[in-house]
Amino acid sequence: MQAARLDGFLSDRTAWRATHCSIAKAMDMVGTRSAMLILREAYYGTTRFDDFAGRVGITEAVAAARLRELTAEGLFEKRPYKEPGQRTRYEYALTGKGRDLLPAVIALMQWGDRYLQGDRGGPLDLADDTTGEPVHVEVRSESGRRVALDELRVVPNITEEQARRSMG
Repeated sequence: MQAARLDGFLSDRTAWRATHCSIAKAMDMVGTRSAMLILREAYYGTTRFDDFAGRVGITEAVAAARLRELTAEGLFEKRPYKEPGQRTRYEYALTGKGRDLLPAVIALMQWGDRYLQGDRGGPLDLADDTTGEPVHVEVRSESGRRVALDELRVVPNITEEQARRSMG
């Protein structure tokens, strides 16, 4: 079985639990289908409420709830705008925090292209706007070396004592 190697006190998996898991926290924030599709649309340039609801195919109530949550979490910034002769409305612009989620969304898209779309792949490809080269998400070391799952080492970022205290 290929798996990451757990270092230090992490190597005894019965001695700890992932109680403060960053994956769990991220999923709490963006783990609904509608939240991910709203993010997809924002990456494609959608900013207005009606466009999010229509393009994602969700009710206005669901769009309002998700945009409110994503804004409260700091992924979007709500900005007023006014069309001539109309009341003030709001658009939703990605923040740095929202833009930084792009690699995770692309990774999910490319995984779906590979395993859920059949031989033809997904309906869209991503390319570098400058070179035209295909864009792919990969796990790489800081030096740029591609790292496979069985070459990945998970190291503690806290002491064993801190881990014990956090498991309460």
